[in-house]
Amino acid sequence: METRQQWGTRAGFIFAAVGSAVGLGNIWRFPYTAYENGGGAFFLPYLFALLTTGISLLAFEFALGHRHRGSAPLTFYRISPRAEFIGWWQMCVTFIVSTYYAVIIAWSISYTYFAITGAWGKDTQSFLFKEYLHVADKPGQFGGLVPEVLIPLALVWIIVLGVAFKGVKKGIEVVNRIFIPLLVVMFLIIVVRAVTMEGAMQGLDAFFKPDWSRIFDGKVWLAAYGQIFFSLSLAFGIMITYSSYLPKNSDTTNNAFITGFANSGFELLAGIGVFAALGFMANNMGVPVDKVASAGVGLAFVVFPQIINELPMSPLFGVLFFLSLTVAGITSLISLAEVCFAAVSEKFSLSRQKTIGIMGTLLVLVSLVFATRGGLMFLDVVDYFANNFGLISIALVEVVTIGLILRRLPVYQNHANFVSDIKLGTFWRVSLLVITPLMLGYMLIDGTIQNIQKNYGDYPTEFVVTYGWSIAAAFLIVALIISLKKWNSQIHSDSAKLEKEWKDRGVS
Repeated sequence: METRQQWGTRAGFIFAAVGSAVGLGNIWRFPYTAYENGGGAFFLPYLFALLTTGISLLAFEFALGHRHRGSAPLTFYRISPRAEFIGWWQMCVTFIVSTYYAVIIAWSISYTYFAITGAWGKDTQSFLFKEYLHVADKPGQFGGLVPEVLIPLALVWIIVLGVAFKGVKKGIEVVNRIFIPLLVVMFLIIVVRAVTMEGAMQGLDAFFKPDWSRIFDGKVWLAAYGQIFFSLSLAFGIMITYSSYLPKNSDTTNNAFITGFANSGFELLAGIGVFAALGFMANNMGVPVDKVASAGVGLAFVVFPQIINELPMSPLFGVLFFLSLTVAGITSLISLAEVCFAAVSEKFSLSRQKTIGIMGTLLVLVSLVFATRGGLMFLDVVDYFANNFGLISIALVEVVTIGLILRRLPVYQNHANFVSDIKLGTFWRVSLLVITPLMLGYMLIDGTIQNIQKNYGDYPTEFVVTYGWSIAAAFLIVALIISLKKWNSQIHSDSAKLEKEWKDRGVS
């Protein structure tokens, strides 16, 4: 049986898993999501979602990868040949997410430099959309490449592909062991500075003050589950791939708890830092916090530069903030790319280096679409549909197929319990077989109804159909086509030996 790459240490795996989970969304999505969904009251549904879907699904995916020791497509093939398409579906979504995620990281690198030069000036909104991105007039227009984005984008891909070439132990593990502690230290400095600024308490009060009347609002619970699901890198194939590199005696369930709580801990830290800074800004402007609170690209590249302008030693804190975004983004992008490399290498019997050369070239070329003048609008629509329809559909099919159709959940419960100190029981089974499918199904139906009633972002129908619905459908179609290709005979032999080995150890 072919020797598989392995993590050097358990800590290395945990740093990598946390590095994948902790990304841009922790910093620019979670704080505002919590604030607009009941403030402090939001943490109750958030914690419930973390335990029932977040950690439960994470433990499930860790068990899948650890038992079957393969990329996402190979893992699902070893579960059942009919389920292989799920792994390719994950890879297709991961591929496209990687291409635009790299561009956002490139913006962060640019803004790290702009923090030193003060290039964004006073009108940070005009600078972002007109002077830096040169945003096209209409959705669907490419408008040519933006030169200012190309150099940092090239740097992003050089780093990511360079790390991938070094492999799991010497590349991915080493980088995450450096970057994750660095990220925490940098963000702690930002938070300490933010909470000592005038008006910070006003922002923190807005963030933490509970609105208990919202606790029975279904949209709040939907937001909590959405935040947990998207934040933990679930259904991307990442956690399956990463756990496949674990030694055979690794504690998968404990790793899931550590990863889940570490990710949520960083989200809470980000919320404190962001809203303390927003409180400072609101105080300076003499307006309530709700007038300055925002999320996403606007928070990171418009609001925060405005806040940084008002700070003493503004270049230092600007560099720290945008370098934090860059580091968080890089560790996540490394994990996204690894899903693609592992899947293609195993399916087509290619060396890792050759796979990285081929797939890396494709990733770079497709990412150029999002580095055009129309790239921001393409990014917005593709991101929305890839996440809200691609990933949610995949997760729902994954859980229903393995848990309800194939009825293989007891196999992975026994496997996880065999190698782990924390035992999975009835709560875990109910979470995966009942709560998670119901929530994912509701999210999918609710999102579909909303988008039938009104186009996402008020974009023209043609634009949404072409770059939203069509791309979401293409993920599944491409996955089904790739899954028709047969695996080589060595894969069949290895699969049988691996299953026999686990059964001989008493894990069935």
